[in-house]
Amino acid sequence: MSQEKLSLYAAGDVVLRPESSESIFSPAAATLKEPDILFGHIDFVASSQPPQMHFSSVPPSNPGSVSALRDAGFDIVSVASNHGMDYGEGCFLDNIDLLKKSGIAVIGGGKDGNEARRPVIIERNGARVGFLGYCSVLPRGYEAKAGKPGIAPMRASTSYEQVDWQPGMPPRVLSAAHKEDLAAMLEDIKKARLLADVLVLSLHWGLHYIPSSIAMYQKEIGHAAIDAGVDVILGHHALLLKGIEVYKGKVIFYGLGNFAVDSRSVEAVRKSDALWKFLRWEMDPGPPPYAYPPVSRKAILAKCLISGKKITRVSYLPVMANKQLQPEVLLRSDQRSAEVFDYMEWLCRDQELDTKFAREGDEVVIHV
Repeated sequence: MSQEKLSLYAAGDVVLRPESSESIFSPAAATLKEPDILFGHIDFVASSQPPQMHFSSVPPSNPGSVSALRDAGFDIVSVASNHGMDYGEGCFLDNIDLLKKSGIAVIGGGKDGNEARRPVIIERNGARVGFLGYCSVLPRGYEAKAGKPGIAPMRASTSYEQVDWQPGMPPRVLSAAHKEDLAAMLEDIKKARLLADVLVLSLHWGLHYIPSSIAMYQKEIGHAAIDAGVDVILGHHALLLKGIEVYKGKVIFYGLGNFAVDSRSVEAVRKSDALWKFLRWEMDPGPPPYAYPPVSRKAILAKCLISGKKITRVSYLPVMANKQLQPEVLLRSDQRSAEVFDYMEWLCRDQELDTKFAREGDEVVIHV
């Protein structure tokens, strides 16, 4: 590879349970070894410490899950998850410590607000790539503060507007970025911009289980971040793929989907049974049990090429979770690749995102 040219791949949500192993990455192993930098968002906590609380229906993952991430090739992960503090501060900080000791950089969380908001700068082939991570869907009390461990917050508020006078008609759902969080994030971006040639923003946000819909606050935050100096936005959390927007020549991935989610237990679904009935989803029949709708098996792996200290090409690789819940990066000759491509085009049309794509070999190039 020539000087000042490098590749960044980015995966969406990764969830490794106590029984998970590195085998979950086996079908995608060769692809994950290709980039100079591999990013992912971890939606689980690995720790050997006893939990201080049990917000989640499953125990923490074991430290071997971190080894699986390292062996798969992940260089950096975001821990800015709505599940990051499910077992208390001790397990959360132990998770971060395990990741760092394994050589995996961490963004989006820490021992206090300053550490949680601190960027990570990775230098490869003469270029400095900066990363920041935040969460918009964190439970109350999970946010990092001065002297308090937690997650970097980028919260939002919700309100409702009646659009039809007839009783029982659904309202319009409005959402807006938390002003103080947004101001703090934009200040972080401006500081990180001075340290990095390319700046990547990871956001755990959006509407889970609801196909296509992008919340108002997401566009508000995404556009403001790019205006402040971000070069690409990597979104996740929704448990479904979401559309892709090109704003001022920069790409916003609103939702990369479930990349590697080992969800063999259906307890999480049973716990949210009322939500599932409301949304009229049926669980993927498996086997093994997959605690999400069948469409959640579709995902993408974002790909950015960097040359001359700037992003010169953005694309994605279609991904599908197989029957063993392992992510498979799909060849263009595989019919499932076309399914993911067609679904992404529909997601963009449905949300009026005028994004243009071109298939080149096994990847899908985004016109910017």
